[in-house]
Amino acid sequence: MNVLFVANDLQHHRKLVVHSRTHSGEKPYKCHVCEKAFSQSSSLHRHMIVHTGDKLYKCSLCNKSFNTSSSLQRHKRRVHSYSRPYDCRYCGKLFKTNGDLKCHVRIHTGAKPYSCTHCSGRFTRHSQLKRHLLKSHNEGTWLTCNICQRKFTRSDLKLHLLRHGVKPYACSRCPKCFCTVHELKSHQLVHSDYKQFCCGLCGKDFKSQYTVKQHFKKRCNQLSFSDV
Repeated sequence: MNVLFVANDLQHHRKLVVHSRTHSGEKPYKCHVCEKAFSQSSSLHRHMIVHTGDKLYKCSLCNKSFNTSSSLQRHKRRVHSYSRPYDCRYCGKLFKTNGDLKCHVRIHTGAKPYSCTHCSGRFTRHSQLKRHLLKSHNEGTWLTCNICQRKFTRSDLKLHLLRHGVKPYACSRCPKCFCTVHELKSHQLVHSDYKQFCCGLCGKDFKSQYTVKQHFKKRCNQLSFSDV
């Protein structure tokens, strides 16, 4: 029997076994720290970094480090890149990642793909479902702020900690730092010529939603906001 044929056959069999777990829900690889289970050993290996705290992938544009290469690449696209190659077919709005576009499109379609197994609740984002499960059904783990001892969900704790004076999002063009990615993105428009907001009355373009609103109030106040 041809050795190459046997090797290819074995590889195909392994892929088939892994794929079958998608349907069966089998997760034979379990984390010995938190008992979370995975369908593939590679997924378990990536997960273990959560417990070790290792951040081997450092951004060359700022001082942030990440657990995985994919997290680093996502950070560079969202924070340091001005390229927006993904456009919404409903409204034309541009996005940096395909994932951001998919979440945005649900605003137009009304799709809520994440459903609660305990009640009829449905959600647009997975993070919304996780917050709902924790707050409404006590499924999940509350995390405690080590500064004020208040309890939060994982995503809410990250935002809360920023309010204690930590500003981890640094601008690559100047020394300014910000509490959230959103604040950093808004600031980065100062360094860019990109103007995505337009006055509906006079056609003048602006970098931010705030500045176009101020323009409406001061220069085009005869146009009410309800008509915009």
